[in-house]
Amino acid sequence: MWEWWKKNRSLLFGLALILAALLTYSLGLKDDGRTGWVEGLALRTGGPVLGVAAGARYSVAGIWDAVIPGGSSLDLDAESRRLRAEMAGIEELKRENDRLRRLLGFVEEHPRRSVAARVIAEDASSWFRTIEIDRGYEDGVTEGLSVVDAAGLVGRVVRSTAHAAQVLLITDASSAVAVLVQDERIRGVCRGQGGTLALDFALVQDAIQVGDGVITSGLGGVFPKGLVVGYVRSVHREQFGLFQTVEVEPAVDFAHLEEVLVLLKETP
Repeated sequence: MWEWWKKNRSLLFGLALILAALLTYSLGLKDDGRTGWVEGLALRTGGPVLGVAAGARYSVAGIWDAVIPGGSSLDLDAESRRLRAEMAGIEELKRENDRLRRLLGFVEEHPRRSVAARVIAEDASSWFRTIEIDRGYEDGVTEGLSVVDAAGLVGRVVRSTAHAAQVLLITDASSAVAVLVQDERIRGVCRGQGGTLALDFALVQDAIQVGDGVITSGLGGVFPKGLVVGYVRSVHREQFGLFQTVEVEPAVDFAHLEEVLVLLKETP
C-alpha cells in the first residue's frame, strides 16, 4: 500500500488541487459579483499568456499583410476586380491590334493613299444603313470616297464635316455597286437589301455558282476595281425569264464594324 501511495501521490495531489479549485470557484459564483481570489489568480496568470498569444496572432497577420498586399477579404476582392479589369483591357488591346494588323495587310495588298478611321455611330433603321466615322474633310475625307475594311467594301462617304463623315453602306436600299462575278467575269449590279445584296442583271445562261466571289468592276468610277464585295449565297433560275435571281452575302461583318479605311483620291 505504501509503495502504491509513493508511486501515485503526485497524481492524487494534483487531482485534489483541481477539485479544491473547482469547489472554491463554484462558491465564488454565489458572491455579490466581486472577483474571488481564485478568479483573480486565474486572471493574473492567464492574462499574460493570452496577451502573448494575441500578440503572436496579430504579428502573423501583420507579416501576412506585408508579404501579401490586400490580405483581408475586402482587399483581396478589390485586387481581384482590378486584375480582371486589367486583363479585360489587355484583351481589348489585343483584339484591336489584330484588327489593325488586318487593315495594314489590306493597305499592303492595295498600295494607295488611305486614312484609318473609327466607327463612332451607326444608323441601322429600316430606312437607312449608314455609319459615322471620326474623320472629316480636314483629314482628306470628302464625299464620294470609298470606305473599306480588311474583308472588303463597306460603302462610300455621302456627307463630310471637319472632323466626321457619314458613310452609306452597300447594304442600304439606295446603294448600287457595279460588280464582276470574279471567276466567270460576269457583270452585274449589286443592290442593298438591308442585310444582304441582290445581284441584278445576271442573265439566265450565266454560269453563276454558290460561293463565287463578287468584286467591284470599276465601271462608273464610283468604286475602284477589284475590291471584294461578297460571295454568292444562292442562285434561282426561273423557267421563263431573262435574268436569274442571285443573292450575295457581303464580305464585311457590318454588325461588328469598328475600324475602317477611307481610300483617298489619287494625286496626279
